[in-house]
Amino acid sequence: MSKSFLIAFLFIQLTAVAGTVDTVTIPSTAMRASFKAVVIRPDSYKKTKASYPVIYLLHGYDGKYSDWIRKVSYLPNYADAFQVMIVCPDGHRSSWYFDSPVDSSMRYETYVAKEVPEWIDKNFRTIRDRKARAITGLSMGGHGALFLGFRHRDVFGGAGSMSGGMDLYQSRNRFDIMKRLGDTLQHAENWKNYSMVNMIESHGGVNDLRILIDCGVDDFFFSSNKLLHEKMLRLKIPHEYIERPGSHSWIYWENAVKYQLYFFYNYFLEGKRGR
Repeated sequence: MSKSFLIAFLFIQLTAVAGTVDTVTIPSTAMRASFKAVVIRPDSYKKTKASYPVIYLLHGYDGKYSDWIRKVSYLPNYADAFQVMIVCPDGHRSSWYFDSPVDSSMRYETYVAKEVPEWIDKNFRTIRDRKARAITGLSMGGHGALFLGFRHRDVFGGAGSMSGGMDLYQSRNRFDIMKRLGDTLQHAENWKNYSMVNMIESHGGVNDLRILIDCGVDDFFFSSNKLLHEKMLRLKIPHEYIERPGSHSWIYWENAVKYQLYFFYNYFLEGKRGR
């Protein structure tokens, strides 16, 4: 942790006023259903007419929209300190944030990358610019955030991951991935096209997405994060990469999320200066 970040973090902890936490229901035309989401607004939202950048924060496998606020109760302090909105949509317990190529009822890429931001922009005072939107998440949501970030660079200017499962084939018999992509023989192309460690090969030279990847060295997804990082270096895709002691746990993510929020806060400041 840099000295400047430590000073900023201590300032947040000591002086931040907690933001406002709401639970909303966001419809999906693609899936003909509605799903809940947590929306966190900074305290200043109700005092001014300003518009705000938004960080979309995705949950992991077997999780739901409320995981982040239940596990990291001080997220509203960060929303207030960084003057951002934080939105935690529901991604089903095991959608992997795909529009599943084998199950037409599962269209969570369309929902999270298009329908949710459109609804948030319509119902809240947001800055409607890709340079004022970022997406990140943990585990399944870490893979999902990078997957959506790369595929929807018209929507998101930043994408991050905490302990993301970057090689889906590595987990082919776990986490319901086969339900979303089909079996590995008949649908082998799906496993290649939807897995970040492979998908990245068609995005060489991408330089318009601000990226932060973070994974603990004791995490069972560490090897795939390391591989993704090395491939991105070879493909000359600018990104920040963090590896440090830690496993696949909320202890790690509670610490990691502050790096993600601070990273995108600085990205938004750069965009603000350029607008």
